[in-house]
Amino acid sequence: MTSIEGTVAPGYERVAEAFAANLALEAGAAVAVYRHGEPVVDLWGGVADPGTGRPWRRDTLQVVYSTTKALPSACACLLAERGVLDLDAPVAAYWPEFAAGGKDRIPVRWLLTHQAGLSALPRMPLADLYAWHPVIERLAAAVPEWEPGTAIGYHALTFGWLVGEVIRRADGRTPGRFFADEIAAPLGLDLHIGLPPSELDRRARVITAPGEREALARLDPAALATRTLVISDEPLDLDAPDALTCELPSVNGVGTARALARFYAALIGEVDGVRVLAPETLRAATSEQAAGPDVVMGVPSRVGLGFGLPSPEVPWYSPSAFGFPGHGGSLGYADPETGIAFGYLMNRLHADYARPDPRAANLIRAVRAAVSPAGR
Repeated sequence: MTSIEGTVAPGYERVAEAFAANLALEAGAAVAVYRHGEPVVDLWGGVADPGTGRPWRRDTLQVVYSTTKALPSACACLLAERGVLDLDAPVAAYWPEFAAGGKDRIPVRWLLTHQAGLSALPRMPLADLYAWHPVIERLAAAVPEWEPGTAIGYHALTFGWLVGEVIRRADGRTPGRFFADEIAAPLGLDLHIGLPPSELDRRARVITAPGEREALARLDPAALATRTLVISDEPLDLDAPDALTCELPSVNGVGTARALARFYAALIGEVDGVRVLAPETLRAATSEQAAGPDVVMGVPSRVGLGFGLPSPEVPWYSPSAFGFPGHGGSLGYADPETGIAFGYLMNRLHADYARPDPRAANLIRAVRAAVSPAGR
């Protein structure tokens, strides 16, 4: 049996049991839970690199794919709170070139709510994705795929560049630098948008789902979903150093489960005297901004200001919860009603797209049992 390390507060033993059961489906993983600003679960185990047998350690880092999106969202909301960014102003007020292609009236808010109609881009070299500015130039020139504001369509990759460029234009810092300075540093978070090269050796190696790249290759290249998910000439490999050390604020966040949970804990309350967003800012950020069928992914969607909102279809269901899942199974979320903040990440990506990933759901059920009136 794979050994598990870490700590669990009294009353949360079920979470440790669920994590141990999950490791049968993993290579390596970590989970962390805060409640009312205090850590109650911090566990890790398994293998970080199956090729070498390197074990998952307390400071092992993992890329979290779209779970990253909560990070630039929090940055934008913080700038709005400070009066540096007006979410209802046109994007072009900060980024004048963006007005091309009939986009002069799109407000910043619609970038955060996936309503701008800019989910897809023509394919380009990976080097252009890593360089930032070539993508920004294409987005500035792009014509929306649908009338902005009339529908939700998941901006799987472009979200990070769109929101990130507005952050950069309004503040002067890249989204990764702003997050590092204004959120990660005050909280001591081992969580990054753009991993420092010196930290690459701490990362866990991604284990992709069998046949994933072949499945992408079989998609209709003209379909909006394909053009949204595949925007490079070569596969985007988030195990590659170049893909981890640049800033891809939609997908290349790298950190520990502990840092992810602490980040969410500091969104809903104070953690060691630090709170990221004021309560009124958080309420606005996590209130429903748009809901309906997603025209890209073909599923129901509810969104706040960059944060996903729950529905009966998602495993972290609670009326007051908010967060973001990532490709392969990672998840970060918080529930102000219970005071729970949760971070979960792993290196073996979920393989069966026909069935829900049971791993995070198992852990969340255990957390909810621990905080229910009958439990903790």
